[in-house]
Amino acid sequence: MAKTAEIFVCQSCGAAHGKWSGRCSACGEWNSISEEAAREAPPKGLESTGRGRTRGRVLDFRKLNQHGEMEGPRTVSGLGEFDRVCGGGLVPGSAILIGGDPGIGKSTILLQVVARLAQQGVACAYISGEEAPAQVRMRARRLGLEGAPLDLAAATSVRDIVATMDSPDSPKVVVIDSIQTMYVDSIESAPGTVSQVRTSAQELIRAAKRKEICLLLVGHVTKDGQIAGPRVLEHMVDCVLYFEGERGHQFRILRAVKNRYGPTDEIGVFEMSDAGLMEVSNPSALFLANRGEAGDISGSAVFAGLEGSRPVLVEIQALVAPSPPGNPRRTVVGWDGNRLAMVLAVLDARCGLGMAGHDVYLNVAGGLRINEPAADLAVAAALVSSLMEVPVPQEAVLFGEISLSGEVRPVAQAELRMKEAAKLGFTRALAPPARKQRKSPLAISEISRLPELVELFATHGVKAV
Repeated sequence: MAKTAEIFVCQSCGAAHGKWSGRCSACGEWNSISEEAAREAPPKGLESTGRGRTRGRVLDFRKLNQHGEMEGPRTVSGLGEFDRVCGGGLVPGSAILIGGDPGIGKSTILLQVVARLAQQGVACAYISGEEAPAQVRMRARRLGLEGAPLDLAAATSVRDIVATMDSPDSPKVVVIDSIQTMYVDSIESAPGTVSQVRTSAQELIRAAKRKEICLLLVGHVTKDGQIAGPRVLEHMVDCVLYFEGERGHQFRILRAVKNRYGPTDEIGVFEMSDAGLMEVSNPSALFLANRGEAGDISGSAVFAGLEGSRPVLVEIQALVAPSPPGNPRRTVVGWDGNRLAMVLAVLDARCGLGMAGHDVYLNVAGGLRINEPAADLAVAAALVSSLMEVPVPQEAVLFGEISLSGEVRPVAQAELRMKEAAKLGFTRALAPPARKQRKSPLAISEISRLPELVELFATHGVKAV
């Protein structure tokens, strides 16, 4: 009897190895290699067609303008923030992958979405591979959605799910919770492995596009915050959403990192409550709600940011304290630590500030994570304000990118940022010079180089300008 061939596959990156080792040579991850049964190899070449096989057919090409539109009418769920992140609603035949930390609210938001769609008359199915139907019903009762005409089942076999999707009365929206629990019976490996996750997703997506079903997949994440399983999973789907948030905050951020039917980096803001996830239509007012009299305290600056197409105002807090001899501490929450190191180096080299001998703590209030470099000027202002104990005026917002030479460079959508600030009562903006004349509802103080900002704090304070 022939021995079954075995291979060793990294569960982090999907690389195949001839033998087991403690560390993957492709991605460097430790203890991620497991043994799997090797699949039958395909024919060596296209020329060796064999019995019963035919040569490939010539593709039927048509001009670009002769093809019809693939995107059909969107299905609006009624949960405005979710529809915004998806690009305006759910597209028939699309596959959406939602990832996030355990307990962040992935299952809750999907249950709210499909329950609202079912109440509108859309045929929806919620397939759980982790919970029993009774457990899902308990959550629906807590959310006040137990009366929704939503089809509910507990299954992990991809063959059964695909057969249901191919049936004449198939649902229009299907939720799979989660893709790591699904398995294909033709693959000899445990659910959650690279082969099972890749093949299960491929079969489900193929069935969804064939029947024009909107497929919503829940994905687990690793300790680094990435979707668990092969990276190709994110390439197979049409939209990748990440659910972000700190456990100490009630805010949840739904961020689109890939979207074939809408803008990327779009965010939706929710507030976790006893009744589920509540929409936050004005996140800027929410993030600044507890600011209080922070304008009279040094180390606080308001950044006029942009998340996708939405302007968002957040408070950046900094604390600079003398450090004992040794290595000073650098603690960052909600921003890139490497970016902070660069700003500190520019303040040292170009502005003559002795930041190297101080502990630096930086925090973005509200649990929001900022990724754009336009926050450099606001971070620098908060750091200088804390170091010199001179507060930034409460009526001012800041934005601008800092280069290694100390120049403050313009950023995109400056008018949109200032318009949002004016809605919330701000009257002044510290911003880089504009390339062309602009109209702004705020009084603009242009800062072309970082030493100019430091001089404002060192001489008369920012209020005197």
